[in-house]
Amino acid sequence: MWQFGWRLHKRRGLRYWVLSLLSRSPKNGAEIMDSIEQMTQGWWRPSPGSVYPLLDELSQEGVIRKREDGRYELADEGRQAIGWPFGIPTTGPRTLEDMLNEIAGYVSYIEDLTRTDKSRITPYANTIRSIGDRLLSLTK
Repeated sequence: MWQFGWRLHKRRGLRYWVLSLLSRSPKNGAEIMDSIEQMTQGWWRPSPGSVYPLLDELSQEGVIRKREDGRYELADEGRQAIGWPFGIPTTGPRTLEDMLNEIAGYVSYIEDLTRTDKSRITPYANTIRSIGDRLLSLTK
């Protein structure tokens, strides 16, 4: 998890952005840069010097592949990574400890919201209770 976390922050999360975009449809490097700029409402446009080396790296890892039309698409390994329910894993299966640590992070976020803007979580109170009950039942 830490290795991916480091990679995620190394380029402002560019790796995740690229995988997320490619999970929707094949794109070339320019389309990826345009999409990110549009999604961030102009706040960030990754440079070609960041995007293309990352595309090469992801291709070498077997996470994506380049099609004949020059667009990239997720390979099977990339689909598995983007489909993992708790984020993109590093390599192989993640441990229960990793998953619990990630869940604890989400709980901390929700706790912060209750302190700063409880109105944001009020509509989800029943869902939060239900998830808590499900987790509690696992320890009985």
